[in-house]
Amino acid sequence: MHQFDLKNKTAVITGGAQGFGLDIAKKFLSSGSKVFIWDIDEKELLKATKEVNNSNLNYNVVDVSNFEQVQKTVNDIILKNKIDILINNAGITGPTAELWNYNIKEWNSIININLHGTFYCCKSIVPHMIKNNYGRIVNIASVAGKDGNANASAYSSAKAGVIGLTKSLGKELAKYNIAVNAITPAGAKTKILDQMSKEHVQWMLSKVPRGRFLEINELSSMVCWLSSEENSFSTAAVFDISGGRSTY
Repeated sequence: MHQFDLKNKTAVITGGAQGFGLDIAKKFLSSGSKVFIWDIDEKELLKATKEVNNSNLNYNVVDVSNFEQVQKTVNDIILKNKIDILINNAGITGPTAELWNYNIKEWNSIININLHGTFYCCKSIVPHMIKNNYGRIVNIASVAGKDGNANASAYSSAKAGVIGLTKSLGKELAKYNIAVNAITPAGAKTKILDQMSKEHVQWMLSKVPRGRFLEINELSSMVCWLSSEENSFSTAAVFDISGGRSTY
C-alpha cells in the first residue's frame, strides 16, 4: 500500500463516522494528517473516535444541509487550524421508487444532503483555501450521477449535480494551488446499501463487469492521492472507480 505524505495538513471529512468517511480518516491519520470528521450522528462519532484512538482525530456534530451549522463549525476550526483538505463524503441514497411516485419530502432531503451539503461545505471552506493558496477538495459522487439509476432519480440527480459542481469549481480555482476533483464509485459494501431494496442492490451488482462490490480501502487509496501535494495538476476531473461499469 502506497503511503502519501500528509504531514502538517488538516482535513475535514464529512460523513466521517463510518463507511468511506471513516476509512479515509484512518488513512489520512496514518499519513500524518490532523483530521476533523463531521457527522450528524454523535453516537457514531463517539464510537469512531474511540475505535481509532488517535489524538489527531477530532469530531464535530454537523448537519451539512444546514449552511449556518457548516459555516459556524468552519469558523471554529480555522481559529486554530488551516483547512488544507476537504472530503465531501456525506450522503444518503433514499428509497427506491419511480420518479412519478417519488415522495417530495424524500426527494428534497436527498438533494439537500448530497448536493446542497457539498455546495455549503465548499462555499464555507474555499475562501480559507484561497487565502492560503493551497487546497485539495475531493467530492464523492457516484456512477449513478453518470449513468442514472432507474428508481433512484433523486440520488442520480444529486450526484450528477456534484459532478457539475466539481467541474465548475475546479475551473474557478485553477489559478490557485487548489485541486477540485470528484470520484464516481460503484456500489460498495457500506451501510448505505441498507437504504435500498435487495432487488435494487442485486441490479447494481449485475451492472459491474468486475462482478463484485467496491472495497472501501480501494476508494480511500484513490482519495489519498487526490488529496496529496503529488496531485498538482489534475483538477475539475472525474475519477471513475466503478469496476468497469461506466462507459465514459
